[in-house]
Amino acid sequence: MLSAIATLTQRLEQALVKAFGEDLAGTDPVLVPASNPKFGDYQANCAMALAKRLKDKPRAIAENIVANLDVADICEPPEIAGPGFINLRLQTGYLEAQLQAIASDERLGVVLVASPQKVIVDFSSPNIAKEMHVGHLRSTIIGDSIARVLEFVGHDVLRLNHVGDWGTQFGMLITHLRTACPEALTGSEQVDIGDLVAFYKQAKHRFDEDEDFKSRSRQAVVELQSGDESASQAWQVLCDQSRKEFQKIYDRLDIAITERGESFYNPLLSDVVEDLKNQGLLVEDQGAQVVFLDGFTNKAGDPQPLIIQKSNGGFNYATTDLAAIRYRTQQDGAERILYVVDAGQANHFNQVFQVAGKAGWVPEKVELSHVPFGLVQGEDGKKFKTRSGETVRLKDLLDEAVSRARADLESRIATEERQESAEFIQSVAETVGIGAVKYADLSQNRTSNYIFSYDKMLALQGNTAPYLLYAYVRVQGISRKGGIDWQNLGADAAIHLEDDSEFALAKHILQLDEVIAEVAQDLYPNRLCQYLFELSQKFNQFYDRCSVLQAEEPQRTSRLMLCDLTARTLQLGLSLLGIQVLERM
Repeated sequence: MLSAIATLTQRLEQALVKAFGEDLAGTDPVLVPASNPKFGDYQANCAMALAKRLKDKPRAIAENIVANLDVADICEPPEIAGPGFINLRLQTGYLEAQLQAIASDERLGVVLVASPQKVIVDFSSPNIAKEMHVGHLRSTIIGDSIARVLEFVGHDVLRLNHVGDWGTQFGMLITHLRTACPEALTGSEQVDIGDLVAFYKQAKHRFDEDEDFKSRSRQAVVELQSGDESASQAWQVLCDQSRKEFQKIYDRLDIAITERGESFYNPLLSDVVEDLKNQGLLVEDQGAQVVFLDGFTNKAGDPQPLIIQKSNGGFNYATTDLAAIRYRTQQDGAERILYVVDAGQANHFNQVFQVAGKAGWVPEKVELSHVPFGLVQGEDGKKFKTRSGETVRLKDLLDEAVSRARADLESRIATEERQESAEFIQSVAETVGIGAVKYADLSQNRTSNYIFSYDKMLALQGNTAPYLLYAYVRVQGISRKGGIDWQNLGADAAIHLEDDSEFALAKHILQLDEVIAEVAQDLYPNRLCQYLFELSQKFNQFYDRCSVLQAEEPQRTSRLMLCDLTARTLQLGLSLLGIQVLERM
């Protein structure tokens, strides 16, 4: 089923060809939702855009377009306003028919893409032997939501966790493990090496203060890189311990992701160097093997190279990322690769993408995209930290959100003198707390920094997860109060729109497919958040103005159908953000 905007765009293109000839085939009619309800539902601005090309006044062009525009089955007669805007208002019958059609569709009218792609979403990417902290929050949540949207519209998505599980830091970690927890290396049983943050700090302190420890750590790096069994076993223990802790967070956030860390690409790094060398792209610079880049200079204004192999023969992040691109395009067959990484890494990805392009590892059909995001800030406008100045652990952040959601729920339960089980209270607190954290992040334009505030994100009013969840709960309350079975409203159930609030809600529901298509293309989940927030507002306005259960038939059934479509749209939209709904709050 084509959306209203897709259908009108198609008809406008046809009108342009009829009015001005085949030369205008494929011209964008610049159709947008009207900024003011008095203009109608959509506005076409193509007349102004074509004025210079057609050497005529925009209003005359608009009149010619309208004379050839066939939309009688969709819209009221088009109106021309101002210098040449074409205003289009959807017919009541068309709106009712569209709503009726999506009511029986589990996808609510959102069609699968015509040409599915193999898409890789690279997100989260914590470091082994370190706990996930607030710095991993945005990549993890944004990456998951983008993957969900792309999967929903029909793309084949591979979610990759490019964990930091290789490098020189493992020398000190392995050496510390051998002395601090030798039983972990016996292989006889599963051993918990304790708090990962404390473990890492202890190892770093010993490395900085003890020359003998530092010497043994450097030797451990050599052992690991050469495949020594003891070093490899210690490395595996550290990786397994970290994975176990990471998985607790992913389970709590309801996130599925496939680990493919830096170590996966380690055997491929020499091939990267060899391939670049054979193509004449590598240059020796101060003993290192580098590729000089177009458009990048250092502070002195000299060309800035990307180091591929250090003077000591070692590799770096750039080498690993190049090996990953090579593998993902050649072995995984990816057509679109998205890196959900903070904005501070923009130069790194521009450089790596340029080298991969020069090397011919990025076929013409493949799109490489850095999907940047801003910082999470405290209410003081600085990086979000604990009171003692430490980085906030992601586990602690989630615990605090759930704890505050629980306190708010228990307060409301006491005020309303309700009796609720401990299981209900904990389940609601967990859903609201986690959902609030996710939504607070996703509702921001991802390229901007945002202020982290528990009070704002947990508020029952405003653009928050609790506000959206409450709108959903309201519909379920109607069901319980009226004994409504949404699946069996009757064979004659039909939607009849009368009140202005019904029209506003209906038109908004029908924009879901347009919004999801935008997010799938442009990768801004905040647009879906804004749509769901406005949906909740329009539903609450409708609910406050229009009687539902007490209305006379056929209006009662019609309004029940509108309520159900609202709830299903909220549930679908929130699921694409990784947020669960609740039957009661």
